[in-house]
Amino acid sequence: MLSWAYVNLKPGVGKTTCAVFTCAALADRGWRPLLADCDPAASALRWSDLAGGFRWPVVGLAVTDVYRRIGDVLPAGVNAVVYDVPQIEDHARIARGVLRAAGCWVAPVAPSGIEVDRMSRVADEWEDVQSLRVTRADAVVLLNRTNRSEATRTGPDAEVRQALTARGYHVLATQVQHSDTLYRQAFGCPPIAAGTAYESLVGELVTRQEAGALA
Repeated sequence: MLSWAYVNLKPGVGKTTCAVFTCAALADRGWRPLLADCDPAASALRWSDLAGGFRWPVVGLAVTDVYRRIGDVLPAGVNAVVYDVPQIEDHARIARGVLRAAGCWVAPVAPSGIEVDRMSRVADEWEDVQSLRVTRADAVVLLNRTNRSEATRTGPDAEVRQALTARGYHVLATQVQHSDTLYRQAFGCPPIAAGTAYESLVGELVTRQEAGALA
């Protein structure tokens, strides 16, 4: 069972959007994902309701022991789980429970200095949870809401990628360009991943987990 958790210190960084579009891209590839909405705000559940339901199941699981309960809510045939994790600063116990369950942790980070600085607190949480696991989780950074759709050699995107890499983080090759039309305005509508960066992102994430990569 492959699994990914979108997690960060603060709200509003794109965790829910990433989780929903990741499920869409997985479904397009023939996977049968489950979206676990672990945020008390229940944004992913609300999105699904407003959209008339997604092509994949969505469950609310805003509890501190997700790693114990996830097996009880898995529908038959599901072969991938995507977790929408609440912000660590307000819901640390829930976030830690999700991190104990997921095989890969993905931190969406915008191309700004303050986001790079905040990653140190995320990394502290990551390391604490790693000590509770039998096997180490893969931990990666996704550049989100970037200026360009592909990695560049100069500019804010490149500077943030270089700064994060220098601090020891694995930054995914895929980056998600800022687009209100594709992403923010999609709330409440069935998400369409075809033709977006999430096609490439899912390919990269699946390859890393199937290879057993650790950052």
